[in-house]
Amino acid sequence: MSEEINVPGTVEVFKFFSELSQVPRGSRYTKKISDFLVDFAKERNLSYYQDKLNNVIIRKEASEGYENADPVILQAHIDMVCEKVPGSTHDFENDPISIHVDGDWMTADGTTLGGDDGIGVAMILTVLDSDEIKHPAIEGIFTVDEEIGLLGAAGLDANQIHARKMINLDSEEEGIITVGCGGGAEADIILPVARENKKGLNVTLKIDGLRGGHSGAEIHKERANANILMGRLLYEVKRSVPFSLVNLAGGNKNNAITKICEADIVIEPVDYEELCDVVDQVAKDLAHEYRNSDPDVKLSVIKGEVGKALAITEGSLECLVTFLMNAPQGIQHMSTDLEGLVETSLNLGVLNLTENELRGEFCVRSAVASRRHNLQDKLDSLLTSLGGYVNIQGEYPAWEYKADSTLRDVSVKVYEEQYGEEPRVEAIHAGLECGLFAGKLGEDYDAISIGPDMEGVHTTEERLNIPSTKRVWKYLTGVLAAMK
Repeated sequence: MSEEINVPGTVEVFKFFSELSQVPRGSRYTKKISDFLVDFAKERNLSYYQDKLNNVIIRKEASEGYENADPVILQAHIDMVCEKVPGSTHDFENDPISIHVDGDWMTADGTTLGGDDGIGVAMILTVLDSDEIKHPAIEGIFTVDEEIGLLGAAGLDANQIHARKMINLDSEEEGIITVGCGGGAEADIILPVARENKKGLNVTLKIDGLRGGHSGAEIHKERANANILMGRLLYEVKRSVPFSLVNLAGGNKNNAITKICEADIVIEPVDYEELCDVVDQVAKDLAHEYRNSDPDVKLSVIKGEVGKALAITEGSLECLVTFLMNAPQGIQHMSTDLEGLVETSLNLGVLNLTENELRGEFCVRSAVASRRHNLQDKLDSLLTSLGGYVNIQGEYPAWEYKADSTLRDVSVKVYEEQYGEEPRVEAIHAGLECGLFAGKLGEDYDAISIGPDMEGVHTTEERLNIPSTKRVWKYLTGVLAAMK
């Protein structure tokens, strides 16, 4: 470990990560962090470009002896997923992230940590700041709104990018060199509803205790989605207890497997015990089915007062429950090219019942464009049959494996020298901005993605491994030095 600590820039990586954590940088709210990067460039007399989306490119000349080497892009996204524990008063638009160190792990106090992808940003800043690290000419590309559809990378002007070799720093497992990823899109569903006045006992049904996780990196773990489970619960209740639905809400990120979903309903007071019996039976079924993936799944019945409520009509309820019972979720196809790789999946990450409509957000992914389009068509067919519709946005292409990659070859060689073993070279199901850059930069584009060990990304359990970060930093600087 002492050797790792002595690698130039190791301390600075964590210093910059700490500084980044003081700047609010949730998706869609990236102006402050974008200006932070511009100020960083100005203070060091580095050339920079900032666009209207808040993307930033910072350029640094090659180290002595590297003037003739091909320039390299170091790329990471500056936005983060903003999740907090129930009851937290944290304001992601204004409050800094409170970082804690627990042994070998770095965590946050009741919120997401922002290691995804703050640690990648910190590494790039350290390269740009250092006079000791040897490297070719660098283009540090910092993109916005990656977490909500890769919007920054999609909107970045390719004419501003001169290099064609790129190291993306948005991976979350040490020892893997990623060389391909799936494409994807956001599918927003809208199902109109009508409302009417109802009177009865107000009750809240709640599903929580789920592990959640990243729908790209952890969809293969078969973790339960609270939104889908709520559809099942409402269907079972509807079979035994007449009820009216007032509110329904679950999740706030389409790429996060939903951990909590709540439904407010109205029933006849005399049916309360029957309702509890139904929920208890569903809870037992789910506890058995998800005993390994979500052992803490919990269903709650919260009894309210008798009163009036504006609920959706019986016809609207029928359509809503039918949609949730039939909506596809999770893995749809496994790859036949790469063993163990998820090819096609989707995740209903957001669900909200407004005054006039049910709104939901799916994250749809596939390495095969035609299968993603077919999955989107299935959603459209289901919604159209129920009187709703689907909007597709934020589409991004897959990043295909490149048979002849000098960057991959150098990276594998350096890894073997430093670690004494071969790395895993593979493609992933989750979408990376590498796919969009592949579409922008043409046939000469050559990329890899690396990163340190992280767990629980997109959740309040997110944590970053400190020793792994040190090793990956040493590895990154080794790759740069080897590109002479």
